[in-house]
Amino acid sequence: MPDPASPAFLEAVIAQAQTLIEASQGAAFVLFTSHRALAKAAGLMRQHRAGDSSLPLFVQGEAPREQLLREFRVAGNGVLLGTTSFWEGVDVKGEALRLVVIEKLPFASPEDPLVRARIAFLQSRGVNAFAEYQLPEAVLALKQGVGRLIRSEADHGVVAICDPRLVTRGYGRVFLASLPPFARTRDEAEARRFLRRHAPAIRAATRVRA
Repeated sequence: MPDPASPAFLEAVIAQAQTLIEASQGAAFVLFTSHRALAKAAGLMRQHRAGDSSLPLFVQGEAPREQLLREFRVAGNGVLLGTTSFWEGVDVKGEALRLVVIEKLPFASPEDPLVRARIAFLQSRGVNAFAEYQLPEAVLALKQGVGRLIRSEADHGVVAICDPRLVTRGYGRVFLASLPPFARTRDEAEARRFLRRHAPAIRAATRVRA
């Protein structure tokens, strides 16, 4: 994946997400760190789908949150695009959620006035604001996002974190150490194979509900 600062990053995220969504036959959350990224991603995904409605698309802001979640659960093969409010406090058990794609590591924007004030406060006292504030907050947010996938003992699936800093930066180890003991891979084909093995179960469940 490109660096998150690259203009090509978001398009690469959507291309990767589409590949995995096709393998999983939907049943996916795609989580973003900003509303700007969400809006652009929704446009890119609709352009990519070109009228294909076989996998219903649900976008935060286009309906109330509870309505989106209810329709996503009923669909069984939906794709939901969300930001902060979908990273935590959202419970989708069973066949309706088999894939969670996370755009990038959820560092709070340093342009946010509250974040900027906290950083300035810590720095004024000689505290490393990144190590003591920004990194722990991002680690907690990532754990919450990853936690959307496994909501019961019977749940399984794929979490795809599209941020290369997870493996290229030293602090990536802190994020990885905080996550549950999932099997890990950087092999896209392996992830697709796993998703395809479970996609038939998703389709069968959708037919039963229909």
